[in-house]
Amino acid sequence: MTLKWTDVQEIAIQLTDTYPTVNPLTINFVELRQKVMDLPEFNDDPNRCGEKVLEAIQGAWIEELEL
Repeated sequence: MTLKWTDVQEIAIQLTDTYPTVNPLTINFVELRQKVMDLPEFNDDPNRCGEKVLEAIQGAWIEELEL
């Protein structure tokens, strides 16, 4: 499976599993973008990511932790 920026929900799940001690409420977008790009299954153009995508990923990550 290859993750793209549009795979917001799956990225959030992977972030939850990969970074269990990170609070997504305290992470800035620069760090978040890097953590997404560091995921083993992630393979997309870094330039295709904007603030709206990062907001969506951050929101989904927060929701994932609340489940």
